[in-house]
Amino acid sequence: MENKRSFFMRYQMITRFVIVIFTGIISAIAVNDFLVPGDVFAAGVTGVAQLLEGLFSFLHIPMKTGILIFLINIPIMILGWVKLGKQNTIYSILTVFSVSFFTTIIPQTTITDNQLMNSLMGGVLLGMAVGLCLKFGFTTGGLDIVSLVLSKTTGKTVGSFMMLINMLIVIFAGIFYNLASALYTIICIFAMTQVIDLIHTSHQKLTAFITTSKAEEVKQSILKDLVRGFTLMPSVGGYSGQDTMTIMIVISRYELYDLEQAVYTVDENAFVNIVPTQTVLGRFYNEDEQKAIKRK
Repeated sequence: MENKRSFFMRYQMITRFVIVIFTGIISAIAVNDFLVPGDVFAAGVTGVAQLLEGLFSFLHIPMKTGILIFLINIPIMILGWVKLGKQNTIYSILTVFSVSFFTTIIPQTTITDNQLMNSLMGGVLLGMAVGLCLKFGFTTGGLDIVSLVLSKTTGKTVGSFMMLINMLIVIFAGIFYNLASALYTIICIFAMTQVIDLIHTSHQKLTAFITTSKAEEVKQSILKDLVRGFTLMPSVGGYSGQDTMTIMIVISRYELYDLEQAVYTVDENAFVNIVPTQTVLGRFYNEDEQKAIKRK
């Protein structure tokens, strides 16, 4: 079992590194090939970096967006390391390096002069980048981390801080560029958030029915990897006639990857049925509560 677990841990690490590289490439394409040529601004640090690049250009100081993304993220990464911990920020740091590097080396080109198309494609690509990172348990850094820290400090929601920051980007885009840039920036941010929700969907609940002949091993593996309760139901294979156990567990969408690993590291023949869950009543730990329990 330990060999299988080690294999899955290495597989997870390699997968995350691939996501880091992929995030850097598609973020760079979004910025250099769609947003910058269309005078459209992204959400978060990327949008701030675009505004600052415009300011430096006005002052006749050459500065690339990728370098500004990296420089802005330095104090934010230090803040995240101190306030959120090493585990939560190490992949975010690697993602910042990746985005900064590829945004610097990939040349800026104009694919289309249509500002609406630029805002939509830029938003979709950035949404893919952010959504994939969140799905695999880390962020793209930047204002996501600032919002998380402020949320933990003040008790207000992460979304409220992100909305405030993004509204400031829209306002400055309208002031320093034009009203059209501000409006298309809103479209870009909206497209990005929709794609993030489609990919990440951490708010969605799923119910997993796991039928296994190795119930005790699977149970211990789930308890090790997830902070979730579950129900054990004796079952019998209709075709084989074999006595089995069915484990019913309700999880968030972002936990599905961890659940799959927990099950298949100990029973590669387990049958897992995943169904969407409309409503959950009763105690259901959120992500922060789970992390607090794991630390204990």
